[in-house]
Amino acid sequence: MAQQYQLKGITSLNDIKPGSKQTFEVEGVEGAQVLLTNTNGKVNALSPKCTHYGAPLVKGVLFGDRLTCPWHGACFNVTTGDVEDAPALDPLAKYEIEEKDGKVFITGDPKEVKGNFPNSLSIKCKAEGSEKVVVVGGGSGALGAIEGLRAGGYTGQLTVISSEGYRPIDRTKLSKALLADVSKLAWRSKDFYSESSVDLVDDEVTSVDFDGKKVTTKSGKTHDYTKLVLSTGGSPRWLPLDGLKGDLKNVFVLRTIPHVQSILEALGEGEKKVVVIGSSFIGMEVATALVGKKHKVTVVGMEEEPMERVMGKKVGHIFREIIEGKGVNFKMGASVEKATASKSDSSKVGAVQLKDGTTLEADLVILGVGVQPVTQYLKDNSAIELLKDGSLSVDDKFAVKGLKDVFAVGDIATYPYSGPGGNNTPVRIEHWNVAQMGGRTVARVINKKGEPEKFIPIFWSALGQQLRYCGSTVSGGFDDVVIKGATSADKPSWVAYYTQGETVVAVASMGKDPVMVQSAELMRRSKMPTKKELEDGADVLSL
Repeated sequence: MAQQYQLKGITSLNDIKPGSKQTFEVEGVEGAQVLLTNTNGKVNALSPKCTHYGAPLVKGVLFGDRLTCPWHGACFNVTTGDVEDAPALDPLAKYEIEEKDGKVFITGDPKEVKGNFPNSLSIKCKAEGSEKVVVVGGGSGALGAIEGLRAGGYTGQLTVISSEGYRPIDRTKLSKALLADVSKLAWRSKDFYSESSVDLVDDEVTSVDFDGKKVTTKSGKTHDYTKLVLSTGGSPRWLPLDGLKGDLKNVFVLRTIPHVQSILEALGEGEKKVVVIGSSFIGMEVATALVGKKHKVTVVGMEEEPMERVMGKKVGHIFREIIEGKGVNFKMGASVEKATASKSDSSKVGAVQLKDGTTLEADLVILGVGVQPVTQYLKDNSAIELLKDGSLSVDDKFAVKGLKDVFAVGDIATYPYSGPGGNNTPVRIEHWNVAQMGGRTVARVINKKGEPEKFIPIFWSALGQQLRYCGSTVSGGFDDVVIKGATSADKPSWVAYYTQGETVVAVASMGKDPVMVQSAELMRRSKMPTKKELEDGADVLSL
């Protein structure tokens, strides 16, 4: 039963100026707050925290009716509370608001008001009709498709076939925190899916009959479809080197819960010597997590600085100093020759040999050398042609080119990038957000909700300090980086603008929220300042 509550510290809705937002405490409810926003002269009352990780939305970015989280770019419509952009799944609570007798009141569900947080998205339904959507894969792209379909009004049959053995999880926590408990990682309960008529099938698709519109699984079963969404993600690469291709124990890749469970089992009790091969984001995150657990960690990378290919030498050096400050050792500009067995147990790894003759003792080794698209089940299918990297070519609606009623999202999809500097160049971006936004786009297309919305890729990483990143340098690279702020390792507070000529194609930041999300919105609207304007002192937060 909805109740009415008075807000403290406000006597008139006119106090909330157009384009502004402010939080107010709720009279008589300890700790409860409400966020008020003014869009085009209309004041809306909403729950104050992002439903993804609880960021304070008052510190976010308000553009028209779009309110963006200051941390990870989740976006909500302030007039409805609905999710517009990943990674949030649940909507904001929306309250009725009125002014009377010099006071301002909201009316809402007591549980939502007291908790500052809404109830979970409700997409309960009983599947009916002849429409059958089959989603292959259980990662971020599948999650976006599932919830986008049901939240958008799809009531047909919905089947998700995944070989991972568990419902969709927050995969980002595997490398950032080395969590291995599905109850702490899963976004939704089993009941959520059953009540929403989402059939989760634990199986592996081995082939697709595109003409007959059916998929066949490893168990021998077939599933018919009217629409097919392929979201099988990426498979972590092994190195084709002695001792590092799966031929020695305690050498791991990291992508799934069983991978983390195996790593934790190998770590056991006490300090271990860990060698992380690869200075990618995954490598940096797992190294940071391991040193935080008091292990001795060495990172081996071929580049001069970590993540240099994507982030450049200057920013890569900043990351290196921060992570070194946490206790991680680096061997950069290095090439691995092989891994050798332990002297005490010839079945397990004992050391990593570098080509310069260096020997790094190792109780375990973790490989962070990239992923490859999981599309083997399509390799011999004459109806489809895989790109050189094994991915699928899709259009801006993520529809697979040359096929009808088939979509592909996430790590297996090469799509036309329309962000700054992109010029619709085909790219494959391995981001959690890109996969989920691809799934949401497909859901919108299937639900016939109009043309797909343009989105800017957003990425974040835990590197001892929180990194925020938007845009992409994948399509055309960058020729310069404009860095503003303090880059000291102990208290970084900076923004890096990656440019092609005068165009800003990507933005990275630490300790400067909400600059990244503001930049993403400016990019989306083609209003990002030029390189020269930034060098001359332009402030994106003032635009």
